[in-house]
Amino acid sequence: MILSPLQSPSRINRRRTSLLALFLIACILFIPGSDAQNKFPLLDFKKVQASYEKAKSDYERKKREFDYGIISERELDDAKMTLTNQEVEYQKALVNMIVEEQYISIVGGLQYQDEGGRKRVSITLENTSGSGDEYASLLNLDEELMKALRSDVIHNVYVSLSDDDEAIISHPYEAKIDRLYFGKPVEVDFALLRDLDAVTVNITYGNGSERSQKISLLKDEKVNKVIIQSEQFSQEAELGESADFDLTLELFSGQNDTFQLEVVNLPSQLNRYFYDTSSEARLSQFKFTEGNKTRQAALKVLLPDRPGEGIEIGERILFYALVIPRDRVETLGMVRGRTWTAKEIEALDVGFVRLELVPRGKGVLVVRAPQLYFPAFKEESIEIALDMKNEGTRSLDNVQVEVDAPLHWTKEVDPQLLRALDVNDEEQMVVRVTPPPDIAPGKYEVRVKSSALSDTQPVDGEDKTITVEIKEEANVTGIAIIVSSIVILVLGIVIFGIRLSRR
Repeated sequence: MILSPLQSPSRINRRRTSLLALFLIACILFIPGSDAQNKFPLLDFKKVQASYEKAKSDYERKKREFDYGIISERELDDAKMTLTNQEVEYQKALVNMIVEEQYISIVGGLQYQDEGGRKRVSITLENTSGSGDEYASLLNLDEELMKALRSDVIHNVYVSLSDDDEAIISHPYEAKIDRLYFGKPVEVDFALLRDLDAVTVNITYGNGSERSQKISLLKDEKVNKVIIQSEQFSQEAELGESADFDLTLELFSGQNDTFQLEVVNLPSQLNRYFYDTSSEARLSQFKFTEGNKTRQAALKVLLPDRPGEGIEIGERILFYALVIPRDRVETLGMVRGRTWTAKEIEALDVGFVRLELVPRGKGVLVVRAPQLYFPAFKEESIEIALDMKNEGTRSLDNVQVEVDAPLHWTKEVDPQLLRALDVNDEEQMVVRVTPPPDIAPGKYEVRVKSSALSDTQPVDGEDKTITVEIKEEANVTGIAIIVSSIVILVLGIVIFGIRLSRR
């Protein structure tokens, strides 16, 4: 406490001086345009302090001179006014040295996953406004004044998280802390609406002060596991083909950086393997590197050509992909050798993701034509037999044939439609085409296209091209005359030869 030289050093006067100092400081802090919130360096404070001490010394000297009648009362009043002004400047400098602007520090940002698999973030905030205790001790200020000056609490703190586009990605969108006390950190918990490793923390507090800072989120290293996720966790695949499940692996461990990948509850008839999406290299174990806590991988599952035990068309197959710390592999043993329940998987306390695969069959339409070349005459119908067989794994529906014949040819298909063709079943369809009466002799092509539906999906058979050769009709009368002439000529030659031999 600074004592006025006009006051006695009694305890009552010290009390009054403290109250007067508090009143002056409050006035200074709330005067518009005040310099109280400007931070003077220590040298500037010493300069103001020296001016105040000089004004105080001058006043005391003037007072003694007034008592001896050396100076007038006006000169004493001028010295008193100078001392008062210097005392106010000294109090302002003292406030700036002790009281700092309210400040909130972000001391923690932890990303973790809740029991439902959702990403959450815990932000820790602390009131780090300076209290000026070191200056208070140096200047020997009393405790009552320090309590008035110290910023122990910040009111109405609002916190939110945003991405680089300044869009709010936290739920709730904004959280409120009613009071943030000095030296007592407070945690604020959010659900992340987007999976990010770095977020911007926006803070509004006090009388409208704002602060935004981008931070990288830490992982909860106490979890000691890898969080595994798949965007395409449920897929359908045709028998004889494969399904690829994308996997995002995120490290939450301070103890291990090497892990093993396993699949459980997948029927043994289905071959499977993990691979790195960037290099296509197969994986059984993988390691996280320093500074890279996220990796991309994939699981490929190959389906057999035909259904079997545990593999039924349209029946869902549920299985799990596990990420096991290397130091627990021997403890758990061969995990794929048994069927696990959901509770047993959770009890393992390892990273896992549930995947689904639905085998789908597909009909395959095979078209066989025993004969692809047909000779014919004008207006003669040609019958083309087509054997339709389903060599797929699912029945075919609405099997039909489309005929592309030359212009003016008539065409007909019997039957026009096969309603259903089961797996390995075979039916015959007959295509009849008839050339027009004025057609010129030569070779013509008839194209036959076949199609069907398999589980509402279109299936096309192999196109067939049939060659029809139209021959010119023979002239019976002309041929008879020619034959008769040849016969007569031959007989004439024979008779002439006989007579010549008799002579």
